[in-house]
Amino acid sequence: MEKQDVLEAIQQLKKDSPKRNFAQSYDFLVKLQNFDPKKNENKVDVFISLPHTLGRKLSVCGLVGGTLYNDAKANCDHTIGQDEFKSLAGNGKELKKLARKYDFFIAQADIMGSIASTFGRYLGPKGRMPNPKAGAIVPLKGSTKPIVEKLQKTVRLAIKNNEMAVRCPIGKDSMKDDEVAENILAAYNGLVQGLPQHEQNVKSVLLKLTMSKAVVLGGKK
Repeated sequence: MEKQDVLEAIQQLKKDSPKRNFAQSYDFLVKLQNFDPKKNENKVDVFISLPHTLGRKLSVCGLVGGTLYNDAKANCDHTIGQDEFKSLAGNGKELKKLARKYDFFIAQADIMGSIASTFGRYLGPKGRMPNPKAGAIVPLKGSTKPIVEKLQKTVRLAIKNNEMAVRCPIGKDSMKDDEVAENILAAYNGLVQGLPQHEQNVKSVLLKLTMSKAVVLGGKK
């Protein structure tokens, strides 16, 4: 996939989509083929670091023990200390609300067992459990700041419910076209590396705005 092709698709989307009174999101979709996603060796679930943000601030919640609490308070949008886990454990309504509210959760490494037992039932089904592949596990003597900064430029591409496709937001129409194009190329290249047969598993690549029809990228329909 060439950058010029991506730029042309972005410009076509803007041309064909009426101007809205809000910043629309670019949605990136890749349809897949030629493998069985039910097999463990074919599992597609990759976190990709982009060169630019998504055009909005991603919210991060820290799940930490006492030693990291102040650090997380300074860097995360919300922080839950280990001493609060017990009171939350029986509060399904609040835990569901938390799972919906934040884009990422980060965790202190040595209390992952407590985090899993308290939050796993609610964060797991939504794909929100702190994930080492995203760099979302904080060493005991580490800092949350670089992790929070990295997550602002991180997307996850994963097959869900054995659907042969992955998708994610990739930017906003308020961003420069070059920035969106570079995010798309980084996401595509990162995904291809995580596929069993790389580009042979790509059926088509689509891009759309929130309120637009999709356009095809890269010549594969």
